[in-house]
Amino acid sequence: MVSSSCISLLDLASGDMMNFSQAPRALPRIMTVPGIISDIDGDGTNDGNSDAPSTVKKIIVSNFLPLNAQKDLKSGKWSFSFDEDSLLLQMKDGFSENTEVVYVGSLRVDVDTSEQEEVSQQLLEEFNCVPTFIPSEIYKNFYHGFCKHHLWPLFHYMLPMCPDHGTRFDRLLWQSYVSTNKIFADKVMEVINSEEDYVWVHDYHLMVLPTFLRKRFNRIKLGFFLHSPFPSSEIYRTLPVRDEILKALLNADLIGFHTFDYARHFLSCCSRMLGLNYESKRGHIGLEYFGRTVYIKILPVGVHMGRVESALNHPSSSIKVKEIQKQFKGQRLVVGVDDMDIFKGISLKLLAMEHLLQQNSGLRGKIVLVQIVNPARSSGKAVQEAKMEAHTITKRINDTFGFPGYEPVVLIDRHVPFCEKTAYFALAECCIVNAVRDGMNLIPYKYIVCRQGTLKMDEALGVAPGSRHTSSLVVSEFTGCSPSLSGAIRVNPWDIEAVANALNVAINMPDLEKQLRHEKHYRFVSSHDVAYWARSFMQDLTRACEDHYSKRCWGIGFGLNFRILSLSPSFRKLSNDYIISAYKRTSKRAIFLDYDGTVVAQTSIPKTPSPEVISVLNNLCSDPRNNVFIVSGRGKKSLSDWFAQCENLGIAAEHGYFMRWSGMSDWETRSLAADFDWKNIAEPVMKLYTEATDGSYIETKESALVWHHQDADPDFGSCQAKELLDHLENVLANDPVVVKRGQNIIEVKPQGVTKGFVAEKVLSSMIANGKPPDFVLCIGDDRSDEDMFESMSNTAYGSSLPSAPAIFACTVGQKPSKARYYLDDTVDVLALLQCLADASNSKSSSTETQVSFDNVV
Repeated sequence: MVSSSCISLLDLASGDMMNFSQAPRALPRIMTVPGIISDIDGDGTNDGNSDAPSTVKKIIVSNFLPLNAQKDLKSGKWSFSFDEDSLLLQMKDGFSENTEVVYVGSLRVDVDTSEQEEVSQQLLEEFNCVPTFIPSEIYKNFYHGFCKHHLWPLFHYMLPMCPDHGTRFDRLLWQSYVSTNKIFADKVMEVINSEEDYVWVHDYHLMVLPTFLRKRFNRIKLGFFLHSPFPSSEIYRTLPVRDEILKALLNADLIGFHTFDYARHFLSCCSRMLGLNYESKRGHIGLEYFGRTVYIKILPVGVHMGRVESALNHPSSSIKVKEIQKQFKGQRLVVGVDDMDIFKGISLKLLAMEHLLQQNSGLRGKIVLVQIVNPARSSGKAVQEAKMEAHTITKRINDTFGFPGYEPVVLIDRHVPFCEKTAYFALAECCIVNAVRDGMNLIPYKYIVCRQGTLKMDEALGVAPGSRHTSSLVVSEFTGCSPSLSGAIRVNPWDIEAVANALNVAINMPDLEKQLRHEKHYRFVSSHDVAYWARSFMQDLTRACEDHYSKRCWGIGFGLNFRILSLSPSFRKLSNDYIISAYKRTSKRAIFLDYDGTVVAQTSIPKTPSPEVISVLNNLCSDPRNNVFIVSGRGKKSLSDWFAQCENLGIAAEHGYFMRWSGMSDWETRSLAADFDWKNIAEPVMKLYTEATDGSYIETKESALVWHHQDADPDFGSCQAKELLDHLENVLANDPVVVKRGQNIIEVKPQGVTKGFVAEKVLSSMIANGKPPDFVLCIGDDRSDEDMFESMSNTAYGSSLPSAPAIFACTVGQKPSKARYYLDDTVDVLALLQCLADASNSKSSSTETQVSFDNVV
């Protein structure tokens, strides 16, 4: 089927995938300058209505629309209806009644090209749905290829170790995945009115969609929720396109997961593969990503209480309950409902039932496992093998333990209406979910609601009004619902004997205990329903987007590496032309430079300065109008050896504890009490953590001790650093020292020793000598440099100077800082310093020429 929404895969190869097609209607607001929103129409004209209020919509994007579709073969007309069981439809209850909700997704049926425009118009007008018509070949590669054969197994911890067990990575399938996400983005662009609308993207099918949307609208209010597990970093890192997917997800404002485990795995991947750190702020987890804070939401989805209760009250449910009661009279029911999937653990559940009957002969003839198998969502050899195995084990159990009138296992392998499922739930004494890996699984929630019942269901069951209800759950610890159900019996599905014992305990549990567990579960399920989930997510998304218009935004990167650089309006990249202009106008300059991470890259293996660094520093120092200082945490011996060729360079070592004004002067020591007995306390503690943390080491300075963990495991090293910080603060509480955490370090040093003291001393000296600075430049990348930024401004502005100096406080890298400017990396720093050195040389040459000319005259 050819689609009007089709894009050529050649676009992907040519790099044009990020270029959006023209939206069918003009967008009311466009970007005219990076970070500045202009209230003009897309055609560049102003119709005078730009200030008219627009309705804020919530756009829900998922692989499938919440619709049922059917075509009348005689008339050829399409008929559509909402799918009442769809989570996307049920979540509307979490929004206010006047909220406009638009759905974007695919239909589960093929629509001919000639009918697509008519169907699209009908769905938009009648259902507020926007269909994405994906070409059949692309969709096959996208859904059945990349989604089901790559992402789905990987996210459920299954690696393609050999061709018989999984599909090896196929670049063509990945291209189809990206192409499909691009089509979804185009469709969202058709219905989004402005950056005021909220977009909520669902599940692993659309994980690169945030990049396409963020590129079009820098300030789009965008949330993403993953309904599947997110694997540990050891599994996820095997994916060849791991970085592309992580970076795409980070273009969302809020990323949601069912459990903390899934969120923790995602954060670990961001840390290990992208070098990002996260922190908790007032209960909210945030990742700093190029000036934006990407928030993490942990909240399991719930069920729609009204939908389940209406199914219980349906006449067919009451009829079915009585049929089941009659069929299994005198027998106790255990129910399981699963998709036919290799991860649902159906065979393991059946083996546990077999073991239970083997070990407990008294249960034979009294207990029945009703296993309902929903049709498989995908085809494949593994699914067929799982289905065959389930039927084989069922037959063996029934042949071994069954007798006329009794079958221990009833395997229902067909589509079962929801009302029929609720009847089984209402009658079953126990529900078992034995998945080996599952994103959420709402079966236990539905079972609990059905066991609570309704007046009509109680009447059908013959339960007296006001009777207390009971339930018991056996739940795999590898399902997303497990952490929420604290009253369930949690099991390892691979331990067949333990699962069998858990079933035995659940069946024979005293009624009072069943009541208490049931009541606890029902309170949670009824208060944390799907409406609560949707409302909570949207509230957090609103909060996450609050500062969108308080920052300036730039789009950087190409293709799927695109991201937004978001900065405070007062925080901007330091322009070479701008600073050179100020540099040339001034004659009493102070320049402070950090070392590691500023003039030498943190990742550089040789830590000695390059010839280029030595050359540019000598050029700067040769200008008599400059006072240039290297201000570092490193020891004085290393720094003096490395910069021996720079005679006019000032050096401050160990954060200013040692200082010399030039290569010809002696080292000065900070006038503090020279009592270093605290080292005898701190060093043994650091050694304990060094022995326990592979890759860490201790650096001993004359005035300080530093524990480094940059070569340790990122997660473990960070954890150990936090513990060491607390430990040292406790044991050194009465000593005149400070314990600080820096970039991959924990440092203990005397109080009052900061880089800020160096800046203060140099500037004060210049003022005292009658040469008040008119130009101050300070560049650094670490937390210790923030003291220098602050002290530099306070000293320069707080003194009685004839005029305010030109101050340039500059951090390396885009991150929260007291500096007003930033440079991207050490390459930018050296380029800037070279420009300043060239400016000094050119001015010196001009002066010399003028002097020579005057002499001739």
